Amino acid sequence: MSKSLKRVRATLEAAGVTPEIRETALARTAVDAATALDCAVDQIAKSIVLRGEDSAAALLFITAGAQQVDLEQAAALAGEPLGKADAALIRAQTGFAIGGVAPLGHITPPRAWFDRNLLQFPLVWAAAGTPHHVFCLEPQKMAQLSGAQVADFTVASQIM
Repeated sequence: MSKSLKRVRATLEAAGVTPEIRETALARTAVDAATALDCAVDQIAKSIVLRGEDSAAALLFITAGAQQVDLEQAAALAGEPLGKADAALIRAQTGFAIGGVAPLGHITPPRAWFDRNLLQFPLVWAAAGTPHHVFCLEPQKMAQLSGAQVADFTVASQIM
């Protein structure tokens, strides 16, 4: 078991959650994950990491699968301009590689926001630290454990 997957499992267990972690053939995209899990694309909680241009910090936006981050709305929430986070920043601040970033269990917990669209489902699925592992959780609990503020910062994705 990878260190990243172990960290996610330990975070969930420390919170009193018995995690249901599934291995998937591939869950690098929300569509891939939804297909593998036989659920709605918006039930996939994507962890989008952006870079604060002023702070140089990784900022986490947990987004419903069929949504994309609206940079203007996200920047207003963050209080600074946002840019693309590179793989090195993501790995250094979260401990995860791109494609497997979990919404929780980060080495350095980032400031985080949680897409209100996820709250419509009883359970949502997210990466569990690798591109091949996912876990499910009630969306309210996921927001709580990730330290994320529920907010509106998305628009419907043009690409599915």
